[in-house]
Amino acid sequence: MAVRLRLSRIGRHKRPFYRVVAMDSRMRRDGRCIEVLGTHDPLTENRTELKAERVLDWLQKGAQPSVTVRALLRRSGIWKTFEDSRKKS
Repeated sequence: MAVRLRLSRIGRHKRPFYRVVAMDSRMRRDGRCIEVLGTHDPLTENRTELKAERVLDWLQKGAQPSVTVRALLRRSGIWKTFEDSRKKS
């Protein structure tokens, strides 16, 4: 099972709101997820709240982030922490 970290839309019409989730890569966008890792609200200055420990745990287990989620992780500083931990190992 290939796990991806990606966005799942839960907002209403013309009011997008997303969850950052870990899910099987074969599931549809708004399908069943394995775990909710945070939220992203693009309408309020791109406010993103993430559970850093859980995101790092999934990345260390081999989960692949989507392009958008990787950008959110870089903006929050979690991606740098992940790369630093990989270099030390």
